[in-house]
Formats: sequence, C-alpha cells, structure tokens
Amino acid sequence: MSPLHLTHHATATGPVLRVAGELDYAQAAALREYVERLALGPGQSLVIDLSELEFCDSTGISTLLAARHRARSVGADVTLVAVPANTLRILTVVGLDRVFTIRPGGGTA
Repeated sequence: MSPLHLTHHATATGPVLRVAGELDYAQAAALREYVERLALGPGQSLVIDLSELEFCDSTGISTLLAARHRARSVGADVTLVAVPANTLRILTVVGLDRVFTIRPGGGTA
C-alpha cells in the first residue's frame, strides 16, 4: 500500500492539488479534509493532478465528487488532469467523464 501524499501550489487561476499514492477507503478522508482547507474563491479553478495516483477505489471517486461539490459551492470549477487510464475507465463507465472536466497532462496550468 502506498500512502496518500498531497501537495498543492497556488496559481493565478486557483490551486493545483497533486494527489500521489493510493486514494482508497483508508485514506480518502485526508483528501476531503485537505480540499476543505484550500483557499478557493468564485471564478477560480481547482486543478487536481492525478498523474501520480496509483489506485482509486469507489471511496476515492466519492471524494473527488466531494471536492467538486466543495468547489462549486463557492462558485469555482474543478479540472482533473493526467488521470491514469484505470481511473479514467471507471469515471467513463459511471458517466463521471461528463461531470468532471478532464484534461491530459500535468497540473501546472
């Protein structure tokens, strides 16, 4: 099991959050709490970079949805970038590829 490692940096358009390791039942609460503490305002975009995500279960998917809900509650958007193929497949199968903005590449935007 790889521990969840979260880092972020601020940009002019909003925070970029890098998620590394495993996003599962045991570790999803850490991401939820981290997102709650991020400074995020109306018109900004929270970019979640998943390029180093190794595993994501249903709890992890729910936590990504909670991050989207948090952002939208303050008038911000969410973009998922560099989503690993296995996680992208899950998002597509359940229709969340139509809920999230998903982009390839790193989260330095």
